[in-house]
Amino acid sequence: MMTNYLLSWLIFLPFGAALVIGLIPDKQKFLIKSVALAATICQLIMGGLLFVGFNGGVKPESWATAFQFVEHLDWISLQLGDFGKLQVAYFVGVDGISMPLIVLSALLLVIGVISSWTVQHKVKGYFILYLILSGSLIGCFAALDFFLFYVFFEFMLLPMFFLIGIWGGPRRSYASIKFFLYTLLGSLFILIVMIGLYLSVGTVDQFGVQTNTFSLVDMMSGHYLSDTVLAPGSEYTMWGQSLRYLAFVFLLIGFAIKLPAVPFHTWLPDAHVEAPTAISVLLAGVLLKVGGYGLFRICYAIFPDIAITMAEPIAILGTVSIIYGGMVAMAQNDVKKLIAYSSVSHMGFVLLGLAAITAEGVAGSLFQMVSHGFISGALFLIVGVVYDRTHDRQIENLSGLASKMPRYTFFVVLFFFASLGLPGLSGFVGEVLVLMGAIGAESINGLFPRWIGMVAVLGIIISAGYYLWTLQRMFFGKYWTREADWDARMVDITAREWVMLLPLAILVVLFGVFPSIMLDPIDNSVRFFVESILEQGQMYLSK
Repeated sequence: MMTNYLLSWLIFLPFGAALVIGLIPDKQKFLIKSVALAATICQLIMGGLLFVGFNGGVKPESWATAFQFVEHLDWISLQLGDFGKLQVAYFVGVDGISMPLIVLSALLLVIGVISSWTVQHKVKGYFILYLILSGSLIGCFAALDFFLFYVFFEFMLLPMFFLIGIWGGPRRSYASIKFFLYTLLGSLFILIVMIGLYLSVGTVDQFGVQTNTFSLVDMMSGHYLSDTVLAPGSEYTMWGQSLRYLAFVFLLIGFAIKLPAVPFHTWLPDAHVEAPTAISVLLAGVLLKVGGYGLFRICYAIFPDIAITMAEPIAILGTVSIIYGGMVAMAQNDVKKLIAYSSVSHMGFVLLGLAAITAEGVAGSLFQMVSHGFISGALFLIVGVVYDRTHDRQIENLSGLASKMPRYTFFVVLFFFASLGLPGLSGFVGEVLVLMGAIGAESINGLFPRWIGMVAVLGIIISAGYYLWTLQRMFFGKYWTREADWDARMVDITAREWVMLLPLAILVVLFGVFPSIMLDPIDNSVRFFVESILEQGQMYLSK
């Protein structure tokens, strides 16, 4: 019975657990944490069922048949007189693009609870907000109704605002407000386009009754009403540009803020530095992927013609993010800021691979999102290990940790090398596929010149520079700490930290050695996505 409504269980189980925690007395901290852990473990089990049950061997013939585990239920239905009928549905489902992101989220949500086990301040409020955030994340990746997607997208904003603003570091108020304002601005751009698409997409029955829809499947399938503002070939313009072009740009800005891409990235380092470790794990590992997923599902799939037209500027934007993020990371002395800027650099590969609209580029872009989720989550966890012992993250204040904490050093080296793209680890696979797609785009579809992909290769060299320099300064050489009393605290990783880091280490190696574990299930969805963008985009451009 559960498998029939698997996505609904994944989405709403955390909300139910949050209600249960609300009934538990504040003093029962262990029970509160146990309920949160049990809920996220159940999510992880269901994520495993989703992965096993997903049939990657089926090649979709249309967007209407592209999704599995589909659930559809009428939610809001209003007759608006001469304006037609408002129709909103609870419509969820997964394809090869959303499925791995849901499984990634389920894993990191469990690890986040384990990382949060040391929280002692306002424990009930923390875990209620954490579980609301959990359900909203899964809902974003599963929603096939734009209105429903937007509800979950906005639902993520408030929990994250309070989790940073209440449980964050000394500058938590500034960081949380900056995060809120940036994300809200992006949301407003997305809201404008959502309304325009609703007015443009729908059906007219035999009696001439018009029904507009928020269905993403209808939008991707091109079910536009005649003479509407965002229909392909529409003559509606603003500021000398077609409204369809502006809609794509608005969506690009909205999701690029969430990704984030340069120059919309400045909220990320502040949010990471001030956020608790577990929230940094979710922020880098999952929330940034909502921006990338939005580009896949909404920006590109609904506006393929503009995606083709804008391929070169988007590829350049991705390359700039790769180079700029890496260069700024190299200048950091705070390890958390270094990893935050490295995320900006690595998310640039997502933009570059998607801009290529080749099977290799798009598969690499999706693989990069999942791999970066594992790696960045682990990187913030290893920063948390030192911070828990010293309450300091400055690279210059520690040296020679390898001799004092050898097991910890092993994990640091593994995840640093995975992030810089060492062959045999998951970071290498995504970046190589993206670069193959980007460099080959000129000969495959001619969307942008190969020099863009060749310049992006410098990002790998830059990342090697800042990671190796950090290793040399913090972990090798003579053992030293800035404060004498830190020495007694510098014990190797604990059992709880083993539980958090070991699964991610295994996955990073497993996906690096056997990337087909992920690439095989997503292959048909990726190829259908690429073919649809190119074919439908050219058809729209000819109108």
